[in-house]
Amino acid sequence: MLSRRSFLASLSALFGSLASWRPGWAQPVAMTKITFVLFNDFYIMNEQKLPDGKTRGGFARLATVVKNERANNRNVIVAHGGDTLSPSLMSGFDRGKHIVALTNMVAPDIFVSGNHEFDFGRDVFLERMGEAKFPLYGANLRLANGEPAPGHKDNAIFDFDGVKLGLTGIAYEKSARLSSPEDLKFLPCVETTKQQAALLRKQGADFVCAVLHCDRGDAFLLQFAQAAELLLTGHTHDLFVQYDGQVAIVESGYDAFFVTCIDIDLQVTTRDGKRLTTWWPKFRVIDTADATPDPEVAAAVARFQEDFSRETEVAIARTEVELDSRNATVRTREAAIGNLFADAMRISMKADAAVINGGGIRSGKVYAPGTVITLKDILAELPFNNRVVVIEMTGAALLEAMENGLAQVPVPAGRFPQVSGIKVVFDPKLPIRKRVLSLEVAGKPVEADKIYRIAILDFLARGGDDYTTFRAAKRVTPDADAPLLANEVAKYLKSLGVVKTAVEGRIVAR
Repeated sequence: MLSRRSFLASLSALFGSLASWRPGWAQPVAMTKITFVLFNDFYIMNEQKLPDGKTRGGFARLATVVKNERANNRNVIVAHGGDTLSPSLMSGFDRGKHIVALTNMVAPDIFVSGNHEFDFGRDVFLERMGEAKFPLYGANLRLANGEPAPGHKDNAIFDFDGVKLGLTGIAYEKSARLSSPEDLKFLPCVETTKQQAALLRKQGADFVCAVLHCDRGDAFLLQFAQAAELLLTGHTHDLFVQYDGQVAIVESGYDAFFVTCIDIDLQVTTRDGKRLTTWWPKFRVIDTADATPDPEVAAAVARFQEDFSRETEVAIARTEVELDSRNATVRTREAAIGNLFADAMRISMKADAAVINGGGIRSGKVYAPGTVITLKDILAELPFNNRVVVIEMTGAALLEAMENGLAQVPVPAGRFPQVSGIKVVFDPKLPIRKRVLSLEVAGKPVEADKIYRIAILDFLARGGDDYTTFRAAKRVTPDADAPLLANEVAKYLKSLGVVKTAVEGRIVAR
């Protein structure tokens, strides 16, 4: 039994507690920690040696990071921010099948589609997604009839220690412009995210995380609107963390060189019957140079690499015309092989015209009529891993670019333009920068003020070979998000089967 003194002390404490409580004060009901792990824009299955001499990226190192986070934290959400089926050299052959198989081994908890998921068309996208063993989200992705894409969900709610997490995912809204989704539909990113977040809150979510493949501007709009507490993004290819005290935006660069982890401490309280959430983030950037490759995943990558090595010997097309990649040809005059590669660029990027510098064609080989062309041949001709980007420029600026390309004729020069959709007539005896006599795009004289859509190499877009007008042009596609030139050429040659592209008067010297 309590003594009289102990009873009075307990009674005093009870009344003191009651005296300090006021109706409407918040009462704690749940608390937890959730760790979010983000990777995005992940194309290359192998690890890569970077300029600082360290090796980063690849599925094997990523798998180790994910396994460690899951082992060391009780509540973990692994997010893939999209862009992975393409571009890589191997994806050009198996259309991303190896990527899905390796991603299955990492097993993200949410995947959203970027524009590169649709590079091989709707049917291949649906086939690859059907092979996925990880959850697919696409609240704004719809079939032509308005139904959700097969296997995709709009949102989900998870219960972690009594705290309810709302999760939604958004595919890249502008995929139809940058890729080939055919009749798939994309609802607006910002409005759909707001709607999904509101729906999740109505269903009881205490904290909302949206995983989006989106432009950074859309992420800023969502942050300003406070649509969700956490925005995990892909598409911009930078390592980015921004927290304004209410909403955080995170992106993890590309190719898993870095993986970003966000530890969220959450507490839910009630006040006047309403649930209130307070939270605080801790951001951790993991350099995968410090991760030991996972042996099982590394072995799977090695098997895929062996398969790819065999594929490089497989015939892609046969040529009925002579293709000459010797320097004296591709650096001084129109070349059939230059026409072929430039056609691949223009057609794949849906551009008005295309330009590739002759110095980017490197094998120095003559392919006689009847020669079978393999991927190995293409890789030998295009060894620099150049990407195809699209710019918009005026006809006057395009004329300046052609003047630059033709400035050193008859001396062989890497800047010499191999073109598609363009016809240029020039006089090499005239002064430099005043040599072009006429210029046409799509069979019509160029208009000085008209805007043209031009496919070029990322090297030229950065002003390489003194193409300053290309560097100054408006970018439609960023370098790191652009397709590999070798892939586009291989895909184009496959579609042709037989190469008949010859010298046809695209560049004419008077």
